[in-house]
Amino acid sequence: MYKSIRRSAYHLAEGSTPWTEDFHVLPFPEHWHAGLLELHNHGRNEEKQQLTLPTRRLDGVLQTLAPDVIVRPRPRTPVEPGPQAAEDFWMYIPASAPDPLPSRSMQQLLDAWLRTLGPKDAAQDPRFRSLLLASSADLKRNLPAWQPVTDVELLTTPTTPGGTAALEPRQFQLATDALARRILTLDGFPFEGGELHFRALPRGPRDQGAELSSQPLCRTVKRKEWWFSVLLNISLHTTPFDPWPRLHLHWGVRRWATHPRATTKRLNLPYREATTVHLRPTIPWLPGAPATERYALARLRRDRAADTFVWSENDTAGILRGLSLAGNFPDPEQLLTEPVSWIGAGRGVRAAVVHSTRMGGHEIGTGFMPNQRAQLTEWAEQALPEGVVRVPDLARGRGKGIGAPENRRPKPRTDEAKKSELLRETQARRVALAAQSRIAGHGPEQGGSPVVEARLLWQSPEVRKEAVAQFAKVLGLDGDGAASAAPATDRDFDEARPGAPVVLEWRTEELTLRLRCLPLADGLGDRLVPDPAVKGMGAASAAAVSARRQAVRSSLRADGADPSRPALALVEIAHRSTFRPASTDPKFAVRLGCADAGLLTQFVVTPSADRQIDNVDSLDHRTHSSWLDGLRQLGVRVLPQHTLGDDLPEGLQYAALWMVKRRKDGPTRLPKHLPVAVLVTPLGDGEGLAAVRGWDDSAGAWVPYPQFLLSLVKQAEIDPATFAEPETPDDGAHSGTLRVTSRQWRTNLAQQRNETASFLQRVLHSLRGQPTALITHAQNSRLHWPWLQDGRTERDLIKPGHAPAGRLDDELRLVRVRGCGGRETAQWWGLAEPGKPHGQPAGFWTQHSAQQDGASSRERVFYSTTERPGTHAVSPALDRLATRVNAAGNLTSQAGTNAWNPTLVEIAVLGCHEDDPAATVPGASDDAEALALAVHQLRQAPDYAAALSLPLPLHLAGLAQAYVLPMLAERDESPGEAAEPTPGLCMEDLDPDLTDAAGLAAEPDVDDDSGAEPRRAS
Repeated sequence: MYKSIRRSAYHLAEGSTPWTEDFHVLPFPEHWHAGLLELHNHGRNEEKQQLTLPTRRLDGVLQTLAPDVIVRPRPRTPVEPGPQAAEDFWMYIPASAPDPLPSRSMQQLLDAWLRTLGPKDAAQDPRFRSLLLASSADLKRNLPAWQPVTDVELLTTPTTPGGTAALEPRQFQLATDALARRILTLDGFPFEGGELHFRALPRGPRDQGAELSSQPLCRTVKRKEWWFSVLLNISLHTTPFDPWPRLHLHWGVRRWATHPRATTKRLNLPYREATTVHLRPTIPWLPGAPATERYALARLRRDRAADTFVWSENDTAGILRGLSLAGNFPDPEQLLTEPVSWIGAGRGVRAAVVHSTRMGGHEIGTGFMPNQRAQLTEWAEQALPEGVVRVPDLARGRGKGIGAPENRRPKPRTDEAKKSELLRETQARRVALAAQSRIAGHGPEQGGSPVVEARLLWQSPEVRKEAVAQFAKVLGLDGDGAASAAPATDRDFDEARPGAPVVLEWRTEELTLRLRCLPLADGLGDRLVPDPAVKGMGAASAAAVSARRQAVRSSLRADGADPSRPALALVEIAHRSTFRPASTDPKFAVRLGCADAGLLTQFVVTPSADRQIDNVDSLDHRTHSSWLDGLRQLGVRVLPQHTLGDDLPEGLQYAALWMVKRRKDGPTRLPKHLPVAVLVTPLGDGEGLAAVRGWDDSAGAWVPYPQFLLSLVKQAEIDPATFAEPETPDDGAHSGTLRVTSRQWRTNLAQQRNETASFLQRVLHSLRGQPTALITHAQNSRLHWPWLQDGRTERDLIKPGHAPAGRLDDELRLVRVRGCGGRETAQWWGLAEPGKPHGQPAGFWTQHSAQQDGASSRERVFYSTTERPGTHAVSPALDRLATRVNAAGNLTSQAGTNAWNPTLVEIAVLGCHEDDPAATVPGASDDAEALALAVHQLRQAPDYAAALSLPLPLHLAGLAQAYVLPMLAERDESPGEAAEPTPGLCMEDLDPDLTDAAGLAAEPDVDDDSGAEPRRAS
């Protein structure tokens, strides 16, 4: 068994000399002279006057034309006041680097940028032309000059009141770029069959960190050649209560679009998003500028008018046209029809299109397994500056083995043991379903056992038959459910109608189960057809959603569905690829209609002969999984039982907070922010059964989980009187779309934080009197609850709102988990004995071993890893790079195998009562490590085949977002008046389904492999 794990994370050793670098800098342009602001504000009324100059377009051009420049984002006005940061600048270059923008190049670039500062029709305004000429002449006489800045500290920081490193914003870019430049000076990384050589990629002002990419590599997989590169991301992070920031190295694979689509003879680029292209010029883009070894970034977007693809350059096309550089770029049509001819070595500009999963399949696998990841990391560590060292290895914490819960899911090996375990699981589900029915207040019927009804809304006989069989299998039911000796015929099922369904019934010792089978008839499962009489695409789509929602609701109520008694419906629906455009997909309209009738929904896809769509062969597995996920929606859950005994308070319950965020870019552009909370309380029956409830904010009470899910549909409604469309920007950016200004964004965020604070205070008040661990998620919730941010939190205090931070209630503990999103937890591997490959051990980890008495008494940050599921049996020694000659004399490689790595989850105990002298409860002294171990065990739920990426309560809270479907609330209508359609479903931002499959503890191994505009780090 592996005894320790190593992370690719590095910090400044205590007592070492600070790491400093010298730079040349340029200040932000509004400091050059006031005339530029006058030029930009020309034609704007007083309300729209800007205080700073827009640099977004120019920043985008610099990514392409001067990739050596480090471009900083414009400082944002903080939502809340904080400590004053050091003076920042717009552009940085290392002092040893040549000037990337000599006078002539700088003048060309700035002239082209000045012409974009005015409104759209400004070119026809004599006053604007006069200002433009004056500003250009002034810049020629007084071109901004690079200024020296010396001894910039890259990893040395002050600390917050909570003892956490307080990084300056510029350090996130400067430190990572400096390390990247050092790595570029190393000799290449050798592997069997070649050597890797890296080039840097330019990073935009919102891209935190640095990025290196190797030369393109070609491998033959399934008799076709495919191209990829090795990717290294370098990022800077903080850890709660740690005064030293950490550099993380993350290795990944970037796949290049290689083969055009057979039907169109060109790459299948997404129509709605820009696609990134990496360019490697052989001469400088700008005359007089020095040559660069860095890649440049450009983007292709669809030109709707010409129905082709053109260079977009991140909405900077106007600047590039002004520089007359369009001819220097590869012809888009040639690049899309013959992509391989532009990849790799060659004469002139080289180009590679980033592969996107929307383009189709790619035979190169993703990611690296731990052994090769360790080899690459050890090579890069040679570039670490003096004083920067690897963080200590993690050792196993308390708990036996992998830190499994008491009721860990068994792993039977013999057929007899597997059969016995299956009987135990199905009985446990029936017991849990009966218990949840009683918790929901549904009294016993027929001899004292509860009656639980479910519905099957089917469209094809294959799904209907398999769904009935799997319903019985999931719950361990005998027989076909027929009420009489004569089972229902196909004709009986076909002729069933609302109010007269085919009802299958099973009676067990625990409860009576009924399955009402109805065909999804009368077009309820067909595509949505917008009403041409409704003006506006968004309004027409929303009207179609509303009409289908009402039709589904009416049909189910005619069948006796009772909103006061939540039940489950398994709904068969066609694959989403059959609905084009996506706004015609009826799934979410069906979910809303079912919710109105009191039904939770789980979907199963109609089988198809199309290889890209779920087929008949997997139907049994899919329907089985759908029923399991549906039962979990009903609150049928088994809670992992901790092994800590008296080290945790008796009767400890777990609450979880989750922020649901629906964006404004759906067809009807309705955003919604809604905090949700889930409470899991052990029933104390010895079997691990738990009562799962959710917070109904409108009722101010905890309600059963099914009722909570259905209540979210109503809570997500938006009052039409308070809804206002965001303004269209006047600078012409993102033409045809709506964009919220930075001022609006700050106002909206402040309002959302106030709403979250009020919500938190109500929830926390309801938890008083019962020992509770409140579990939160860093990446999901810290924007709306700032106290969760590393730079804000303080040990054993809490600040839910504007009031000063105060001590925790005696019954409350606060735990924050953080996953690998944003590369915030480091890549890792288990340290093997010499001569053996490094591995992926599961376990609970701490920076101090359990044998060190008292060493971990003040430790508050722990780590969790889980076992790999059986479906990902990839060797830890997988070598993605090597090419070898097999027995037949052919070159072979393992490049086509996907890597899979469990996530390293950080568990930070932000607040507990560890030797708290102010505690009013006798003996209230917590062990932070015991609390963290309990959270680790919550990832290993017995009723899941694989470990979860998050603790079970937090996982349940996250799943609830499938029912947050923003709609404008329907108006009350007078008798005889027709209700107007209610627009507002954010279809494009919805999860595909409420499925637990997304909760597996996997670490994403495809880094920025979307091919679209790269996401900005928050």
